[in-house]
Amino acid sequence: MDGHAHAAEATVAPTGACHHCGERLPARECVEIRVGGDAQRFCCDGCAAAARWIEAADLDDYYRLRQAPAGRVGTDLPDYAAFDRAHVLDAHSHAVEGGREITVLTDGMRCAACAWLIDRALRGTRGVLDVTANAVTGRIQVAWNPEVVPLSTLMARLAALGYRPWLATGEARERERRRTRRQWLLRLGVAGLGAMQAMMLAEALYLDVNQSMPVATRDFFRWLTFLVSTPVVFYSGWPFLEGMARELRARRPGMDTLIAGSTLLAYFASLLETLRGGPHVWYDAAVMFVLLLLVARMLEQRARGIASAQVDALARARPALATRERDGGALPEQVPLAELEVGDVVRVAPGEAVPADGVLLDRASAFDEALLTGESTAAARQPGDTVLAGSHCRGTPARIRLVRTGHDTRLSQLGRLVDQAQAARPRAAAIADQVASRFVVGLLAIAVLVYLGWRIHDPTRALEVTLAVLVVSCPCALSLAVPTALTTAHGALARMGVLALRPDALEALAGVDRMVFDKTGTLSDGHPVVAGVQAYGDLDAPAAMRIAAALERDSRHPIARAFERVEGVPRAEAAHLHPGEGLSGRVDGREWRLGRAGFACAGQPGDDSGLWLGEAGQPIARFDIRESTRVDARSAIDALRGQGMAVEICSGDAASAVERFARVLGIDTVQARQSPEDKLAHVRTLQARGDTVGMVGDGLNDAPVLAGANVSLAMADGASLAQRAADFVVTSPSLLRIPEAVEIARRTRRIVRQNLAWATGYNLLALPLAASGHVTPWMAALGMALSSLLVTLNALRLARSPRPLAPPAATPAARATPSP
Repeated sequence: MDGHAHAAEATVAPTGACHHCGERLPARECVEIRVGGDAQRFCCDGCAAAARWIEAADLDDYYRLRQAPAGRVGTDLPDYAAFDRAHVLDAHSHAVEGGREITVLTDGMRCAACAWLIDRALRGTRGVLDVTANAVTGRIQVAWNPEVVPLSTLMARLAALGYRPWLATGEARERERRRTRRQWLLRLGVAGLGAMQAMMLAEALYLDVNQSMPVATRDFFRWLTFLVSTPVVFYSGWPFLEGMARELRARRPGMDTLIAGSTLLAYFASLLETLRGGPHVWYDAAVMFVLLLLVARMLEQRARGIASAQVDALARARPALATRERDGGALPEQVPLAELEVGDVVRVAPGEAVPADGVLLDRASAFDEALLTGESTAAARQPGDTVLAGSHCRGTPARIRLVRTGHDTRLSQLGRLVDQAQAARPRAAAIADQVASRFVVGLLAIAVLVYLGWRIHDPTRALEVTLAVLVVSCPCALSLAVPTALTTAHGALARMGVLALRPDALEALAGVDRMVFDKTGTLSDGHPVVAGVQAYGDLDAPAAMRIAAALERDSRHPIARAFERVEGVPRAEAAHLHPGEGLSGRVDGREWRLGRAGFACAGQPGDDSGLWLGEAGQPIARFDIRESTRVDARSAIDALRGQGMAVEICSGDAASAVERFARVLGIDTVQARQSPEDKLAHVRTLQARGDTVGMVGDGLNDAPVLAGANVSLAMADGASLAQRAADFVVTSPSLLRIPEAVEIARRTRRIVRQNLAWATGYNLLALPLAASGHVTPWMAALGMALSSLLVTLNALRLARSPRPLAPPAATPAARATPSP
């Protein structure tokens, strides 16, 4: 392995950065070897070994050609044996001639020299059939013979060079997407070439205004046009023909019926005129129609792809494999995610995705949660903090003890909610489809009348004018007006950390004029602390804390977090939640109640400003719980007011606490000590007087009112029942995303109205012009395609997310607002 790279290692005082990866050299010592005749310093033995191998393989030009350093190799390389397992290979690779092919991802490939090094390093390995490394996408495609060299050996070689690989999840879907895209591009290419040739030949026929062209030459041109038009109509236009067949089988004619019918009418009418030597042919209209519709359809698919990219990324955020510790952590192993269990400890290297929800161990790190929350900056996490599946480690290597795996992770829950939302069709889109379908039937009837009228007036132009009517009035723009705008808007929302879960949620959000907030866990930062304990019974303060922590252990209410760090917590039996009141359960053989004074200890009905622990109606302890407002709560509320909304708080907490929050946030209208039924009744009252109410909450108690409001938003770290009852889940920790979502909803409403107005106006204008003979078929095709393109481009304006609102620096009052 050393070859002619003489390893004259030495420990020296470090200066500068590692020669291989560019990382800062360690503070005390580094490794020095001679590379290319010069002494070079390295941050670790792994980077030094990579440099040795590169020089030994005569690939040292890499260091001269590269524009960016490689990734850090390190000394703790993972075991890639799991890559050789049959079910992993079946899921992520496919058979090719002589072996198999797989695509892996890496973050370390930063320039063309990196791709060159990977290509040369793997091609030099016996059993490798082909290698393609793309420095732009970070993808490495490897074809190899598993009988000669296992995949794990190739992956270990990549890791040893600083390009740690991981499997591209959803590879089958990616492969199908690439195949479909190539097929559409090929269809478009055939249509483009055919249209150019057909239009060139048609131009020669059009210029023969005096009918001086010999009949043989004319017929020759027509047959040539027929030959170039046939593959355009039946190959490039196959998606429309296939769509027409589906619509006719379902007895619901739509756009594909109109498109394919018009194309076939122009094609076969032209063929008939060619055979009988008639005065006109319309091959050029058929091919132009197919070409322009293909362009419009591809642009529409591109718009949908851009809009749904974030949602797709959310579904594919988890890695395919995880590095799990075994034998007390001495031997890490890579395993598929299906083999992970609660309690396992996994290692996550910088740049890797967290495989499941867990608790950070040992030391602090930072995690990029952009796919989950829309926040662009990495979130700092301390030992003991929760780390979510799908987030990427951006700090020091992390050790995580898993608490939720598989379908129980928050990422999986959000993915299921999104899938449910995408399966439903918005009411506006369904109405537009119904209108378009009826329009098609009406247009066919109009086309028959136009044909009969022109047969009487000018039989030579009857077919041409009828064809122009069918083409120019194709309601593609009408059908695209709503779904393209909604899909683009949902993509913009997902990028900033707001997921729509109901088909008509966006339309409802645009009309909200009053926003009602819950307090705890919504306006507060979700980190309550116990500021004081008063013991009244036979328990001292620490014992009372342990009883309260036992009752709150399995609660999802934000107040439960105030008791998370209590030690020596006993087990609670028969714990039961009383919505809007508190908790009850048995601890150490005694029945306890924890909650508001009237519920926990009937003997203290007058003091309702704290959290009470009671037994048999007698007070045992009172806890002072202090919460802080979210740092951006005031800015979010001011932004909502700037959008013309009234804002109020409706909370189950004591009046004194709610009023203090309201003063800090500048809210005048408050409702305190509201049970779930009271909250729902209050919203019904607001709706009865004409308000369109939006509700923001996160707790189990908020589920009824979230379901009853005109539109509702649930915070992602709240109860799952609240999320299922809501119209939106705010995955971002910032309340500023709520006014930004309102802005997008209102922009979407405006653009949908603009699209519908344009599509309707265009058809009302174009149809009389075509019926009167002022529009030729190829002009009709151009107008129809431009109309669809305009609607699509107008909808794509929604892809621009609103300018993020910057949260202000936290004021002292906002940082420490007491409330029970």
